[in-house]
Amino acid sequence: MGLADAFTLICVVAGAVLFLAGTLGLLRFPDTLSRLHALSKADNLGLGLIVLGLMPQQASLMGGAKLVCIWLLAQLSAATASQLIAGIAARRKPQA
Repeated sequence: MGLADAFTLICVVAGAVLFLAGTLGLLRFPDTLSRLHALSKADNLGLGLIVLGLMPQQASLMGGAKLVCIWLLAQLSAATASQLIAGIAARRKPQA
């Protein structure tokens, strides 16, 4: 196993662990906003590590650019969905 393969393995495993941590946060935290925060942070970083780990395995620069574009689009969609969910949760919060 070469250095690039070891780097890929380490980054992909670390990304998978972060996905697992985000899932645990989703299941364990008490309210919507803390669940949303845990899930969005862990998933964005986990996907970033997976993309970083897969970069050395790409045969061309274009393949790496496609991976980065996928990661950026996933970040954009996650941020948009998080804002929408947080807005709905804030509107549904009971007034004291």
